[in-house]
Amino acid sequence: MDFPIIHTNVWDAVTAVPIIIFMTQLIKIFLKVPKKYVPTVALALGLIISVCISHRHSLIAGIFMGGFYGYAAIGSYASLKTTVTSFRNNSRT
Repeated sequence: MDFPIIHTNVWDAVTAVPIIIFMTQLIKIFLKVPKKYVPTVALALGLIISVCISHRHSLIAGIFMGGFYGYAAIGSYASLKTTVTSFRNNSRT
């Protein structure tokens, strides 16, 4: 079995990840999604963007890269939240 050749560029990730973070926050606010399901929403959005927009030519490539987009959004949001929380706690003391 041959592995698919995945053609991607940095702009896919640079645009997809912030869009996923933004859309996840909108869904969290307007649809009142419980916090424990927010990472699943981000992963689903990553898969949808990748399969339907970025990698329409290959379902396998779309699923593979969609996982990266979703998990990159989850990690970026968690890192930003931790940094802001730490900064706020340190500035109070």
